[in-house]
Amino acid sequence: MGFFSKTLDPVIALVTIAVLDIFLFVIVGAWTVGGGETMMTGLAAKAVLGDSIEKIPFWHLVFPPTWGYWKIYISLGMIFGAFVSAVISKEFYLRIPRRLSEWVMITIGGLLMGIGIRLAFVCNVSTFFGLTPQMNMGGYLAISGIIAGAWVGSMAYKKILGV
Repeated sequence: MGFFSKTLDPVIALVTIAVLDIFLFVIVGAWTVGGGETMMTGLAAKAVLGDSIEKIPFWHLVFPPTWGYWKIYISLGMIFGAFVSAVISKEFYLRIPRRLSEWVMITIGGLLMGIGIRLAFVCNVSTFFGLTPQMNMGGYLAISGIIAGAWVGSMAYKKILGV
């Protein structure tokens, strides 16, 4: 368990991720997290809305919700792995926002991220590890947008909450 108690060298971590990414690409093809999370959202919406979800073209024609979509399990595995790693390294804690303004900012940020992932049709992970190494201009534009959005969001957070 000592492995989880110290910070890993970033170069070793990135090389490990790159090698594992190559094997994943060879075995299953392009890795996208957004597809799995979109499918989980569709399944949750189907549980709430029932068959009326079929009236929305996206869920009927483009992305019909099904438990057989294998990328769901990559997303769930990532969430589970991150949780286990945080618990083992004693870095896990729950933080509940105390002010209404924090809840509003979290909600707006989440909605903007959701809109962004649907517009881009990829996720930030596949952008960093897929598009950018391929020298794809879209990858560099997406990363620039992510960095700019993070900067603007952090400035708004500091200004509104007085942090």
